[in-house]
Amino acid sequence: MISAGDFRKGVTFEMNGEPYVVLDFQHVKPGKGAAFVRTKYKNLKTGATREEAFNPSEKYPKAHIETKEMQYLYNDGELYYFMDNETYEQIPLTYEQVEDAIKFMKENSNATIRFYHGKPFQVEAPNFVELEITETEPGVKGDTASNVTKSATVETGAVIHVPLFINEGDIVRIDTRTGEYMSRI
Repeated sequence: MISAGDFRKGVTFEMNGEPYVVLDFQHVKPGKGAAFVRTKYKNLKTGATREEAFNPSEKYPKAHIETKEMQYLYNDGELYYFMDNETYEQIPLTYEQVEDAIKFMKENSNATIRFYHGKPFQVEAPNFVELEITETEPGVKGDTASNVTKSATVETGAVIHVPLFINEGDIVRIDTRTGEYMSRI
């Protein structure tokens, strides 16, 4: 059990059978009345965030989140298969479970998968990936205004914005957390 007075950024807890993570907290002791903890927290399954004030003596069960490094194997049309690197066990996931990460993942690349009570609920691609540009418009010579970008499609199908000098066949480094172009390799 964890008391609301012990909330810190990154602490996970259960409330009404759902796992939450503390995003921000503030201990408030008004001049009049009882102290409380103003907390911003996020539901780990749905991604919804809320702000709420808790009594510091309220207790909640600690949510045990298991994290595994797994390898993305293949997609059979509707399911995405990942393999545990230690046990070689394969798990199928739906598009909704991998939606944010899969657009930056090639087959045989590793991903971080989080489990709650043995069920996967979040897939994260590595922070940075290197992918090949498969489709983009040629840059127009003389179009040199600062920070001009164009759309480009990478080999996994994701569309990102790149500078004008990037051409088809170039390998680029992408920050998967924001989907932004970082550099040309």
